[in-house]
Amino acid sequence: MTETASRERRPYLSVRKGEWAFAVLGLPLALLGSLYAVAVLYAGALLSLTVLGLPFVVAALLGARGIGALHRWLVGRLLGVYVERPAPLPRPKGVFARGRVVLTDPVAWRTLLYLVLRLPVGTLGFAAAVGLPLACGWLIGFPLWVRLLDGPHPVDWLDTAPLAGLALVTTVPAAVRATGELNRWLARLLLGPARAQQRVRELESARAVLLAENTDQLRRLERDLHDGTQARLVALAITLSLADDTLTGAPPDAERLRTLVDRARGQTDDTIAELRRLTRGIHPVALDGGLGEALPGLTATSPVPVDVSLDLRERPDPAVERAVYFCAAELLTNVAKHSGAQAAELTAHAADGRIRLIVRDDGRGGAALGTRPEPGTGPIGGTGPALGTAPGGGTGLTGLAERLAAVDGVLRIDSPPGGPTVVTAELPTHL
Repeated sequence: MTETASRERRPYLSVRKGEWAFAVLGLPLALLGSLYAVAVLYAGALLSLTVLGLPFVVAALLGARGIGALHRWLVGRLLGVYVERPAPLPRPKGVFARGRVVLTDPVAWRTLLYLVLRLPVGTLGFAAAVGLPLACGWLIGFPLWVRLLDGPHPVDWLDTAPLAGLALVTTVPAAVRATGELNRWLARLLLGPARAQQRVRELESARAVLLAENTDQLRRLERDLHDGTQARLVALAITLSLADDTLTGAPPDAERLRTLVDRARGQTDDTIAELRRLTRGIHPVALDGGLGEALPGLTATSPVPVDVSLDLRERPDPAVERAVYFCAAELLTNVAKHSGAQAAELTAHAADGRIRLIVRDDGRGGAALGTRPEPGTGPIGGTGPALGTAPGGGTGLTGLAERLAAVDGVLRIDSPPGGPTVVTAELPTHL
């Protein structure tokens, strides 16, 4: 939840060359595609009563997938819009099983529908790119054509036709752009994966991110326990062994024994602190009382003053609570380390099956989705968040967005240069 990048704004009369090319080339391609779709449907209906019916439809649907790939390429090349490629067809064992997969393929059937609808849309685009300019030229030269054909005429209503042509020619770029947007919308709607397939792909991606995060966390925890906590415990055992040797001496050295006991006490305190730091990323103790207690405690430790507003009418699932808590922790650290803000606001609202977390600051702005953080950063790893955005630098907000996507959440960022920055995280309360 994965946000889409906003398209660059263009002047009202600016039209990409690709839109003109697509409008001109679109009509013959739309005509051929519509003929293919109609022929497939018509011939398939006629042959359905024969043994050739199903094989013909299967081959035609496979061909429709190929034609859809061609149109996706043209839309991406000329209209500048990326249409995600549908997942390939599964290949079960057996001819009949494969045929059944093709016949029930929603991508191929939606491509046939796209080919049928492309004819009227392509006709509109051709009319806007070719017919409308020709009509404008005819109107502009209308008095001349009349005088050449019929002889001289007094100045009358004929001289207003060029004005109408000049006025109409200003609408040509907007008309071509409008048909280009219609083609983009149609391609996104019918040439990409079906909604169910897209949802499965998003869930698979979120699961992969979650598994990678958990694996990285476990490896980091194992390394910290081995290199840190285990070494501290070994040092503590050596200190206690030295204290035991001192006690067995005759007579015992009280001053040395006191020094060893003080050292053991310090090593014990350091080990406890290390264990608390490592376990804090697994499940924060503050969440035992819910987000209503955890979030105010989190904001209290922020070096930037944070105004907290909570409206939590229902308690989310534990996994969602952890995601919201860590999201708030990383965003507040981002504010403190990189925004230069003097004040911030944290708002959380949970109702009707959704929870929304909003963090706002009055800093310099410029935050955006960018690269993922390096492994070992962020409160989950226990070494402090590294998700802030420095001016002109990269950002780890994409990593945070991927973590939220693992629990079906989305991250939205509004951070113009100069601020303010508003980051919104929205998740379901129950998975």
